[in-house]
Amino acid sequence: MGIELEVRKGESVAEAAWRLGYIWPTLCWGQADCVVCFTKIVGGEVCAQPMEEVESDAIRFKMPPRLRTDRTVRLACQLKVTGDDLVVEKRGVRLVEQEDNNMISEADESVDESERERS
Repeated sequence: MGIELEVRKGESVAEAAWRLGYIWPTLCWGQADCVVCFTKIVGGEVCAQPMEEVESDAIRFKMPPRLRTDRTVRLACQLKVTGDDLVVEKRGVRLVEQEDNNMISEADESVDESERERS
């Protein structure tokens, strides 16, 4: 199963996913530091902008050796798109759900209080 993302001009694949309500695995939120967001291009490679130095350095110095030389491995936080036919593969991408947000809303708080009062 896959998802389709509309990536705006100047926006990375990960930024598009976050904007559209998806969780794209990361620890550094677009800083090309953690490399957790790495993805593999499986189609339409010509629709990917060339890698910039910050991305190539992160891949060269922080990725496991087996992934460093694979030209289809890119960082989604840096990967920008030039056309509609880019296809990438990434495990762990999913829609944000209520439980994903550790913020408690006022409604949730009042439910918790009423449950405590009943105890």
